Amino acid sequence: MESRSGQPEAFATHEVFNQPPPLEDVNLYTSDTALQETVEREGAGAAKASLTAFGKLVGSAETIDLGRQANAYLPVLKSFDRFGHRADRVEFHPSYHKLMAMSVAQGLHGSPWDHLKDGLDAKPKPGAVVARLAGTYMMTQVEAGHGCPITMTNAAVPALMFQPSLAKEWIPRILSRDYDERFAPAKEKRGVTLGMGMTEKQGGTDVRANTTAAMPVNGGGPGAEYRITGHKWFFSAPMCDAFLVLAQAPNGISCFLMPRFTPDGEPNAIRIQRLKDKVGNKSNASSEVEFQAASGWLIGEEGRGVRNIIEMATYTRLDCAVATAGMMRQAVSQAVHHCSYRTVFQKKLIDQPLMANVLADLALETEAATALSFRVARSFDRAHEDEAEAAFRRIMTPVAKYWVCKRAPNLAYEAMECLGGNGYVEEGIAGRIYREMPVNAIWEGSGNVMCLDVLRALAREPQALDVVFAEFDGARGANAAYDGALEALKEAFRDFGSLEARSRQVVEQMAKVAAGSVLLRHAPHAVSDAYCATRLGRDWGDVYGTLPVGADIAAIVERARVA
Repeated sequence: MESRSGQPEAFATHEVFNQPPPLEDVNLYTSDTALQETVEREGAGAAKASLTAFGKLVGSAETIDLGRQANAYLPVLKSFDRFGHRADRVEFHPSYHKLMAMSVAQGLHGSPWDHLKDGLDAKPKPGAVVARLAGTYMMTQVEAGHGCPITMTNAAVPALMFQPSLAKEWIPRILSRDYDERFAPAKEKRGVTLGMGMTEKQGGTDVRANTTAAMPVNGGGPGAEYRITGHKWFFSAPMCDAFLVLAQAPNGISCFLMPRFTPDGEPNAIRIQRLKDKVGNKSNASSEVEFQAASGWLIGEEGRGVRNIIEMATYTRLDCAVATAGMMRQAVSQAVHHCSYRTVFQKKLIDQPLMANVLADLALETEAATALSFRVARSFDRAHEDEAEAAFRRIMTPVAKYWVCKRAPNLAYEAMECLGGNGYVEEGIAGRIYREMPVNAIWEGSGNVMCLDVLRALAREPQALDVVFAEFDGARGANAAYDGALEALKEAFRDFGSLEARSRQVVEQMAKVAAGSVLLRHAPHAVSDAYCATRLGRDWGDVYGTLPVGADIAAIVERARVA
């Protein structure tokens, strides 16, 4: 209740004090030193003005509250209309649509592909992937769930390009910056979003075990129509305008574009069975569906479905790493902000040595995750013109996705603990971030799948390891702990035959050495020295707050503070 002066009404029994102000109305770009340096370093400096404006919008109190609303008022499945006809629609709170509109207007759903407006053979704009992901990094700090259809729409473009006839029809719709929430045929809308449907009950990650069947209409073939019958156990964002779907065609597992409406303007036979009741990711409507002879159009050749869909998965995996790093940043920002205001035992929490050690350790982990994931993002920007970068991308994408996503849940918990009881209530964002963290480790391939993907990539292209090590060698000589870790990593690859059983250890070490190589060359010594001493120089373990005596804890924490 407010008094006539507009100030909060005082309680009859006590005064509210020793509480931090809300962390809002901050520019998530200009207040983040490490992010600004990263964007410049990785080739997207030209996007500074756009990212500054977007950072102000996303960090506003209004946008932050939209994130809260989207997770308080959840999607609702409407299976039938009031007359009993099938509806198969999902209703969202207006806050969800507003967040979607912001992300689409910024181009988070597909701006790296803007060059395709000039033709499918046009060259990408330098730094476009990094610029888009910097926006994703900020938006995810406010609301992550709506990022699922945003991510999938962006990632669908390279898969669509395997079938030029479909690409020419759908890519111009994707590249629109107008978000159109209407349930209507794509040709009537100002812009579209795309989803995917790969996994089934019996197979999960093993999509070759899928039983959904696709029968050709009038002979079938690339770009032709098929009728698809079966189910999908996870079918994310079912209100998207089309989906990339895997099904068994006569010649094997194949990839199809399945629109929500058929060419005659009727809803396609996609039956939503229920919405998933997930641990987190609440604002995003993940569903189970059946296809009752739904129409789909073949992308590429029959039997090449995994090859085609994996191109989409490569991009979504990068998003998983960057978005997770963004949520890590928000978790640490909240912890540092709280501890800067909260007094305990006559002293600000941030000035107490043990708490400062915890905060600095969390900040190190976050900056390393950001450095690693955006270094991989740069390889996406340059892979089309630099074979070394293409090789780096193939190896290091699953490495980054594995390690960043694996580290995040524990970091989110530790940051929540810094807030005490305030972190464990739903009014704040800490709990939502904690519940959100596991999804990126699971989605698009769990930890074991990422490790096996690294091994498969190296088996196909062993020379790619030389490219990765050449990058790591560039930081040699700056830190003894780093040099020792790099030599140990090289030694770990000597016995390739036993590598699968050891692959989690090896991939973890690859990620930490990769992050260390970036930090040693570009971060302040306070950051890089402490990171290498703990993550590479000893058995650091999983408990935060164990930085050694001599680490410049104050400098690390100050760098992480929201400016």
